[in-house]
Amino acid sequence: MSNKNFRTNYILNRLSIDGFVHIKDLSIQLEVSEMTIRRDLKELARENLINIVPGGAVLKKGFSFNINEEKYLIKTAESLRLEEKIKISRKAASLVKPNEVIIIDTGSTTENLPKFIPQNMPLTIVCYALNILFNVYENRNWKLIFPGGYFHDDTLMFERPEGVEMIKKIRANKAFISAAGVSERLGITCATNYEKETKKAVINSSEKKILLVDSSKFGKVKISHFANLTDFDIIITDEGIPADFVEIIKKVGIKLYIV
Repeated sequence: MSNKNFRTNYILNRLSIDGFVHIKDLSIQLEVSEMTIRRDLKELARENLINIVPGGAVLKKGFSFNINEEKYLIKTAESLRLEEKIKISRKAASLVKPNEVIIIDTGSTTENLPKFIPQNMPLTIVCYALNILFNVYENRNWKLIFPGGYFHDDTLMFERPEGVEMIKKIRANKAFISAAGVSERLGITCATNYEKETKKAVINSSEKKILLVDSSKFGKVKISHFANLTDFDIIITDEGIPADFVEIIKKVGIKLYIV
């Protein structure tokens, strides 16, 4: 069953693509009752984002997602390519083993990863983003390390130099890392400068580095470089990955999972 935040993002994403959503279809896709969907739609209507119509809803006239906006906003990113991100997260979670120390990076793809880890599996989890924290803090089988710092509302990330130093002293079995761009020549990039030092520290502190990116990130370059393609042991992406990148990744010996 999906949580409320996930459902809201999914509904808005479908509306941005199709312009109309059916209550019955959403109920099946999100595995909740039609009554739950109706409550979600009423809340979106109260926020003046949609109009409820018989059997479903439409976007409010004049409202649209500006998905070409350069500034990264995680609230927008969460609503894009949801199905692909869920598949990527599920595969990533299958790689986690009991009693490991894992680091979960900030991002709209990594956000879903904890949901697919068995709740009774003992783990130590390092995270530094609010959306990740919300998905891990209640589990008593998971030891939590949260470096803290200045809060960035565009990515929901907490960041500070002391936090970076703390991560440098940690040794993790696996790190699950997100990115905004993947280029053969210009490397792995993120959309904001303040993320890069934390990401670099995570890479240097982890035995296995696993990149979680949906296929839209390949061929893109963002402002801040934090790694090279060969810094990663595993890449998990979806079926939309360009064929040339499949060959590039295999050529350099990185394990590639396409879900």
